[in-house]
Amino acid sequence: MNTDRSQALLERASKLIPGGVNSPVRAFRSVGGTPRFMERGQGCRMSDADGNSYIDYIGSWGPLILGHRFPPVMEAIAAVLESGTSFGAPTEREIELVEEIRAAVPSMEMVRLVNSGTEATMSALRVARGFTGRTLTVKFEGCYHGHVDSLLVKAGSGMATLGIADTAGVPEAIAKTTLALPYNSVSALEAAFEAHGGDIAAVIVEPVVGNMGCVPPLPGYHEALRALCTRYGALLIFDEVMTGFRVSFGGAQELYGIKPDLSTFGKVIGGGLPIAAYGGRADVMNKVAPVGNVYQAGTLSGNPLAVAAGLAMLRYLKAHPAVYSQIGHAAARICAAAPQGVTVNRVGSMFTFFFGTGPVTDWESAKIADTGRFKAFFHHMLDRGVYLPPSQFEAAFVGAAHDDAAVEETIAAIKSFQG
Repeated sequence: MNTDRSQALLERASKLIPGGVNSPVRAFRSVGGTPRFMERGQGCRMSDADGNSYIDYIGSWGPLILGHRFPPVMEAIAAVLESGTSFGAPTEREIELVEEIRAAVPSMEMVRLVNSGTEATMSALRVARGFTGRTLTVKFEGCYHGHVDSLLVKAGSGMATLGIADTAGVPEAIAKTTLALPYNSVSALEAAFEAHGGDIAAVIVEPVVGNMGCVPPLPGYHEALRALCTRYGALLIFDEVMTGFRVSFGGAQELYGIKPDLSTFGKVIGGGLPIAAYGGRADVMNKVAPVGNVYQAGTLSGNPLAVAAGLAMLRYLKAHPAVYSQIGHAAARICAAAPQGVTVNRVGSMFTFFFGTGPVTDWESAKIADTGRFKAFFHHMLDRGVYLPPSQFEAAFVGAAHDDAAVEETIAAIKSFQG
């Protein structure tokens, strides 16, 4: 497979951009080789600067649940371009998007649109501290909630991929406001609340972890989170930036029947454009300026292009609920073809092949995966035109555009792996 053009672009970019990329995992550091510079996507496939074509299981890291250049989304964006790209003032479509989110996710009584998942989680934490008057946050090892200073503690995802335990640039005093606990351990959470319950403002969790690979909750885990937060007066925050409108139309909270106090959403609600949201109980959200005294603002929040794309995406998914069974079935077929000696974790259309034989339920069990064998598998698949996340510690995504031909091609590539 020729990659000369991508290699030349990487060399050019590396003189101007740290690592030659604008998000670390894209640099292929954990798998080696040349990162592909993409030029076009259509349906479930994308093509790079050298003309190579790939079946895409990243889907822009989750939001392209209906595939690249989905016609209703493209038409919605084109219609908005006729009227303008940004106003710095409210528009009716913002209300419509929030109405769609609230109808699908009843816990979101009030919502604020922002520009990224990081911004959403940062804002939700600030609101939780402002509402409770407390300072501590509980997070879980291997969960990633964006590059918020206080949450870059045992944060999985790109940090795990690059072998970074924590990050420079975060003052110790800020890091100390976060308690990092093992995911799926109720006993660890109980101990933390017994020791610090009066100081814990919030517990933030990926309800299905996607940032140490796909790791679902054990039975009863989320129920324990909800009960402990209620007992001690802390807010439960579901970070559904990845799972929202992905694992079900109402997100993981619908799937597991849990009502958090606050939630963050992103990915799918932008239809492929950058947008996110945070929201929850009305009494909590009424602490946000200009009504309350917790300040948060964003010049491009509710950008017309992103809002229109998100509306088109959510309205299509609402009208076609069979999409979820379709993509879940396709993901199950792919997972059933996993190589020997692999642990498969899947929730709906999210999945990860962990190259190890034991169950993966937390960061300690995820990090012992054989990253060398994953590297060999990744390049085996890439050479056969199947683009998987370039990290053992990221989830892959199946979308509605992955038709039978693409799934069968993927399965054939998996079965030919001899590593």
